Amino acid sequence: MADEPSFLEPEPGRRIAFRRVAGAGPELLFLCGLRSDMEGAKASRLAALAAARGWACTRFDYRGHGASSGRYEEGTIGDWLADALLVLDRVVEGPVLLVGSSMGGWQALLVGLARPDRLAGMVLVAPAPDFPRRLVLPVLSHTEREALEREGVVFLPSAYGEPLPLTRRFVEESRAHELLDRDLPFTCPIHILHGRRDEDVPLALSLALIERLVRAKVTLEVVEDGDHRLSRESDLARLQAAVERVRALALGAPPPAL
Repeated sequence: MADEPSFLEPEPGRRIAFRRVAGAGPELLFLCGLRSDMEGAKASRLAALAAARGWACTRFDYRGHGASSGRYEEGTIGDWLADALLVLDRVVEGPVLLVGSSMGGWQALLVGLARPDRLAGMVLVAPAPDFPRRLVLPVLSHTEREALEREGVVFLPSAYGEPLPLTRRFVEESRAHELLDRDLPFTCPIHILHGRRDEDVPLALSLALIERLVRAKVTLEVVEDGDHRLSRESDLARLQAAVERVRALALGAPPPAL
């Protein structure tokens, strides 16, 4: 989009960029993955869907991402959760349908726990709760572990661009937000999309999450040929259908067939 985003400025030097489409609720709130932003394919597709349907939809950039202020390597799960809650509290109106991708799926779960009275439903795309301890630390080499301890940062290869900085502060802070060692109290409809060929966040993590969603109405949709991004046109169509289904369930309407 050519127009400039809007900004929240909760304190000097901190600017959180967002875009909002006004419309009917429950409002969609998109939560991006690591180093992604609100101009990505999934976020843009949901904004276009909302505009076409007359729904409200908000997307934003965490600090250190996209058009927001800050440096990526200085951020933590808690920092980005604070950004998400800021947007929810100051921009989103009424009940919210959270849509989170990868790390954004973890954020969606954390936001839902923090604001249960606002939560109408969730759509999670390859959600990655607890990923530093469960996915990253176990595969670090001895040399990488030493560098993380000694220097406070290690740069990991990424299939999506420049090496990914992983800081000791990020890893240590993330432990306060881990979810998979306890049952989660959600009762809303939750739709999970996960590619079987996901090499970054294995399907097993979504299965572990489902075991903790003991009271929610959960649907798991496995994309047999899907990778981690799930950004092909067919994947975006699945995402759109999942959002439409969860929204209908949240409103008490008959959901579209899968």
